[in-house]
Amino acid sequence: MRSMEESVTEQPAPPPAQGEQEHPSLALANTAMALPGGHTIDLLGTPAQANHWLTERGLAPVDAGMREMCAAQLRSLREQIRSLFASRTEGLPALPAAVSAINDAMTRVPIAPLLRWDDETGPYRTAPHPTTAIVDLALATLAADAADLLTSPDAERLTACGSPPCNRFLLRHGRRQWCSTRCGDRARAARAYARRSKPD
Repeated sequence: MRSMEESVTEQPAPPPAQGEQEHPSLALANTAMALPGGHTIDLLGTPAQANHWLTERGLAPVDAGMREMCAAQLRSLREQIRSLFASRTEGLPALPAAVSAINDAMTRVPIAPLLRWDDETGPYRTAPHPTTAIVDLALATLAADAADLLTSPDAERLTACGSPPCNRFLLRHGRRQWCSTRCGDRARAARAYARRSKPD
């Protein structure tokens, strides 16, 4: 019998949902996916995966040296963005902590070397650790994109995939409610099955 971990890694990730190319925050929100059979895929599950995901989007160099703390920050921002997207699509109030997380990420990036003070040697200026600076800039970019998406006309098209158990978001085009052909096929098959199994 295969372990859940093995079966998860064998599942290919679906293609990007509509809108992910234009909005990296939407792509970030969709990096944790629920699949049929109780399986999940987390494209940010390890520091190497997080580094790869950021590199693919031009937000980090291949050799950024991502550590677990940095990957955890990225996963945390993902959850806050998912919360805001869910609030927007369901017409519910946003969690204040999610709004604060977006604002904190956008304002965390220093624009100049910061002043530090050493009790022995006195004041000096320094930039943050290179990897931390890379991650902070990536988080700020993703947070700003989420804020832009939520306040733009595109926000009216933001929706959750209509094919359970999928938990991805997309920008709706026309009446399409699914993030991928696979989800659309699954939803149509479920509707057809429900019609066939209705008692006459």
